Formats: sequence, C-alpha cells, structure tokens
Amino acid sequence: MPIRLHDSLTRELRELTPAHPDGIFRFYNCGPTVYAPAHIGNFRTFVVNDVLRRLLELEFGADKVKHVRNLTDVDDKTIRRAREEGRPLGDVTRQWTEKFHADCAALNCLPPHAEPRATDPQFLKEQVNMIEVLMERGNAYRAPDGSVYFKVSSFDNYGRLSRVKERELQPGSALKAAAADADEKEDGSDFALWKAWKSDDGSNKWTGPRGAAPGRPGWHIECSAMSKAILGETIDLHTGGVDLLFPHHENEIAQSECCNGVQFSRHWYHSEHLLVDGKKMSKSLGNLYTLDDLKAKGFSAMAVRYALLMGHPRKQLNFTLDSLHAAESAIGKLKALADKLILAAQKTEADFYDSTTILRRNPDPISDFSPLGLDALKDDLNFPAALGALFTDRKALDLGGKSVLAKAEFHSLAKTVFVLGLDLHRTIATNAPPAITALAEKRWAAKLAKDYAGADASRKELTAAGWAMLDGKDGYKLEPLKK
Repeated sequence: MPIRLHDSLTRELRELTPAHPDGIFRFYNCGPTVYAPAHIGNFRTFVVNDVLRRLLELEFGADKVKHVRNLTDVDDKTIRRAREEGRPLGDVTRQWTEKFHADCAALNCLPPHAEPRATDPQFLKEQVNMIEVLMERGNAYRAPDGSVYFKVSSFDNYGRLSRVKERELQPGSALKAAAADADEKEDGSDFALWKAWKSDDGSNKWTGPRGAAPGRPGWHIECSAMSKAILGETIDLHTGGVDLLFPHHENEIAQSECCNGVQFSRHWYHSEHLLVDGKKMSKSLGNLYTLDDLKAKGFSAMAVRYALLMGHPRKQLNFTLDSLHAAESAIGKLKALADKLILAAQKTEADFYDSTTILRRNPDPISDFSPLGLDALKDDLNFPAALGALFTDRKALDLGGKSVLAKAEFHSLAKTVFVLGLDLHRTIATNAPPAITALAEKRWAAKLAKDYAGADASRKELTAAGWAMLDGKDGYKLEPLKK
C-alpha cells in the first residue's frame, strides 16, 4: 500500500512519490522560533513530522529521504528577548536552540538532515539573492524607509492554498492586521521581504538587497531561500502546523514561484491545533505546558509523545493529564507485548530497536505477514486506527509454539514501533540512573523468562541500591525507597 496523504492545496488524498530523477524524496518542515522553550502544541506538529519522516524512510529507504527543518533565529521575538535580557542575539538563540534539541531528543524525534538558520551567512546571501530577483522581475519594491515588500497583486495564484480570496477580510485576520500597518506599503496585503533597521533592533542588522537599507530578512523569505538552497527549486512535500497555512505558507508559494518560475512544492500537509482541557493553550489560563512542566508532574517524555499521537493529525486533539495516564498504561502493554515477542521469536531487545535492520528493504520475507497498523499510518497518518490495530492484534496473538508467527509479528511490531517513534524502554517517569534502569530491565526480562531466581537476585540488588520495583500486569515502575 503506498503512502497517501491529504494535500492542503488540492483538498484531496494524494500518493507521496519522489519526483526527482535521483529518487530522493525532498521534505521540508518549518521549525521553531528560538526565543523560549517550545510548548507541547509546537511538539504535536514536530512529532507528526517525525512519524511522517520515519514512514517515508520505511517506504523509500533511509538514504532516499532528505528532511530539512529551519530555525528562525532573527525576528521581533528573538530580538526583543535579547534586548530584555541584555545579551547578544546569538547567545539567546543558541540557548533555546540547545533546549529545543534536548526536548526533541527526549521525545525521540530524529534530527533533520539539515537545519539551516536564518542568520547563517550562507543563507542570508540566498535570501538577499531571491529578493533581488523578485525586485528585478517587478514582484517586489523598495519602500521609502528602505524595506522591501512583495507585491501580492503581481502573483495571480495568491490565495490558492488558504482560499483567502474566498473569505471576507475579517477583523483580526492576518490580511487585516497587515493592512493596518500599511504606511510603507503600496497595498495593505503586501508583505515584508526585508525589514529596514530600526533602533529597537540594536546591533542586529545586515547588508540588504541592492538599493535597500541595512536591516534583516522578513520571516517568510527564509524558508523559501533555505529550501531552495538545500533541496532545489521544487520539493516533494512541505509541512507545518495549520497556523502557518496563512500567511506564511501562502507567502512562501508566492515569492518562490515568482522567483524560480516553477512549482514550489508538489504537496502540502498541515496538522491541526492542540487543545488543553478543551481550551486553547495560553499562559493566562495556566494550561500552556512545556515538556519540562510535564516531567515535573512525574510523566515521561514517551508518555507525552504517545499522548500526542492519540488523535488524527488533521483534527484538533484535546490534551489532558488523564490522557498521559492512559498513554503510560498503553505503553506498558506494548512493552509487555514486545517482551513476549522477543522471547518467542528468540530475538534480543537490540534486534527490536535496530533501525538499520528495520529499514533494510525486505530483511525477512515473512516480515510483512501482519502490518500491525502500518496500513493505517500510510492512509493519511491515521494514528488512532494504527494504535487500535496494534491493540487488536495484541489481544489476538497466540504464540503457543508458533515460532514462524512470532518472528513475523516481531518484525511487524518493530516496524510500527519504529515509525511511531516509541522507545518502550524510556517510559519510566522517575529520575532513575541508567544503571538502575538497566538492572530493572534485567529483572523484568528474567521474570518474563520465568527465571525467578535471577529476578529475585536483581530485585535484591535494586533494594540495596535504594530503589523499589513495583510490578504491574504489563510493566513496572521504579520508585526511590523512603529513607
């Protein structure tokens, strides 16, 4: 079954295929603005993109997918944060980039193959070059203050992605907001490609396009320039949160296609908003969670990842603390299933998590015996159906001496767990040291193998080290012993 994904432009399910002669699937998604910790709403989009990346690698091969995600390290927010803290912009953005990377690692998100920054000299040059081409072709103009704006009226297809021309200009809309700040523009709907330096920008300014004032690039141009520089003029897929559909992605299409004269992206995909307790996240409501906030409440990063996978990406997902408890329970059951399959198939835990083997083309002819939810993932990333299939098959498994079936199910579960990005060993919501976690895993494996003497010996070692291991039906928990 091929991967079919909803296309936000055509509003239909379309098969994902690489168009370039080299067979490499080119995939771009918008990254964070690095001025503060990303919240779980941001990470819903990044987790969705991570699952898509893994699914593409499983489908086409790890060496046939090229994934790019940018970092926005200069804009009003990053400059304001640097000014408030009295620090250089680079110091502030470096701090929050490192934090973003740490959170991504905790959530088991694969790093992109390239992660360009807006202020990198190489990509600043690319942005300036694109703006100059747009000015030469009449798609952009220099404003009186030395800024450069894109002339929306010069692109007939503007609005196809967001259907903005089919909607009235409502108060509070992005176009209405743009029109309110139209002093330097020829038209209120035009958007900034280059922003002339202002005193609030401090020392943050660069040489602009020919005829423009020193300043900094606009937000939209960076993605067009960096995508072109790394992936080429036409990419296979562009993704992001639904909040970026307009105006960011609409503007990317306009400036890219006017500059390059070819289609920018063959496919667009957007994931929906995350709600918390049925409401939009906000600091004032006290429901804006970061990963650290949830860890402090005793939840593991893997429970957070699982909870973010509990709804269809194209539908709003209501996140609650109860959903994290449900996620912990579900992961425990999957881990118990994996442990049983590892024993029945005479494999090891290392085999189960060996992505090299998982991604190898047809490593075992029987490995596709049962898809265990993969078909649902290929059908527009239907996470709920995929998870449901996992647990339906879990109940139906009968491994009584059927080693062939066990090996088939082992491979299928390993594939699906890889695509979902679930590390079933990283689900314990304590700060147990790695040595203690390893000892607990050793004891659990011994228990499953009915090596009760070995299990008792490991439990004594845990107790001596100051830890209690509490067994459940499908897993265990570690707790420090009270002194």
